[in-house]
Amino acid sequence: MNAKNDIFSGTVAAGPAKGLRGEIKVPGDKSISHRSVFFGAIAGGTTEVEGFLEGEDNLSTVNAFKKMGVEVETLGGQKVRVRGSGAAGLKEPDDVIDAGNSGTTTRLLTGLLSAQPFFSVITGDASLRKRPMKRVVEPLSMMGASVAGRKNNSLLPIAISGKKLKGISYNTPVASAQLKSAILLAGLYADGETTVTEPEKSRDHTERMLRLFGAEIKVVRNSVSVRSTKGLIGCKIKIPGDISSAAFFMVGAMITRDSELLIKDVGVNPTRTGIIDILRKMGGSVSTLNEREVSGEPVADILVRTSRLKGIEISGSDLLPAIDEFPVICVAAAFAEGTTTISGAAELRVKESDRVAVMAGSLKAVGVKNTEKEDGIIIEGTAGDIPGGRVASHGDHRIAMSMAIAALRSKKSVEIEGAGSVEVSFPGFFGLLDGVKAS
Repeated sequence: MNAKNDIFSGTVAAGPAKGLRGEIKVPGDKSISHRSVFFGAIAGGTTEVEGFLEGEDNLSTVNAFKKMGVEVETLGGQKVRVRGSGAAGLKEPDDVIDAGNSGTTTRLLTGLLSAQPFFSVITGDASLRKRPMKRVVEPLSMMGASVAGRKNNSLLPIAISGKKLKGISYNTPVASAQLKSAILLAGLYADGETTVTEPEKSRDHTERMLRLFGAEIKVVRNSVSVRSTKGLIGCKIKIPGDISSAAFFMVGAMITRDSELLIKDVGVNPTRTGIIDILRKMGGSVSTLNEREVSGEPVADILVRTSRLKGIEISGSDLLPAIDEFPVICVAAAFAEGTTTISGAAELRVKESDRVAVMAGSLKAVGVKNTEKEDGIIIEGTAGDIPGGRVASHGDHRIAMSMAIAALRSKKSVEIEGAGSVEVSFPGFFGLLDGVKAS
């Protein structure tokens, strides 16, 4: 093994590689996995899910619905069966729902539970209790929801007293799939029509999956509308590989010498392929092969080769469809020729960690010059390998994996504290990475 695990401290020493070669599959899409349980739980009949990501965040969603009386079976082999309770079948939980580290679980549940005829409380870990909730609470309150939380209803824990809701037309202040999805879930139960309009289109997995379950949904450019429905019907769902997980291997293959890596069955939803667009602008060799549609989602195989990357300017509109890939984009920039400037990333200061500040500090710790900005970062690409060093993940799975990719071009190694955080979204990441390292 090229990565040495310290089970007591959760530290991984990730080392260099001569290249990445072979063929791999990455775990199922995290966002789609969440939604398969949400919609399966409130549908009639049974929903069979293949490719479910059994990471900690998605299991938080599973456990939340189990507390509300929904039978969710994890069958092994990334398969899950959800026996739907129907639109009105959720039961009042007899304890607080713990969402762990999952912002998706929290925000989508807030929308759904606002319309249920019972009382519920949601909390999470220390990181999640610092993340903003007010932008979800405000539109739900406009619909008639009763939600109370810390700091003027802006932080967890939150208490929800379900009410009869009314449909609204709401313009979101930012493009956010979690915010949009929370309002649409509430809208499934509200009187009249509920419309959400975003300044730019965020990822659209909710809209696609609602159609799969038989909901009446209307999409016009950046606006999505739903009406009250009691008729969601359980179905079979095959979840593609998560492009956010594939991104680490894409960048890893580009920055290491003599690499050629095929990543099979990856979701290439156009609201998520910003990482491909950005890497191509940087000069990256990336091709999508065998394109098809599976369970309402575009899927392809991704072929990546060693590339001579160059620094570019990345704006907020470029970054939106690659927002989760910011940390690994920073790694690509670190090994590009010239300077990369990333703007429009202020939203990332309130993710699992302050990703702008943490990536700036992590890159400096391993020898990459950069300047932190209020809404982004300026990275000076290095002409060769980095010295290596020691970094902390700050409990953020994407920081840990990104720094393991940076370590592929280190002279010695990069020690990553808190590397166990990768279990949130990518169980088995380090083993898979070791398996494609050229000997």
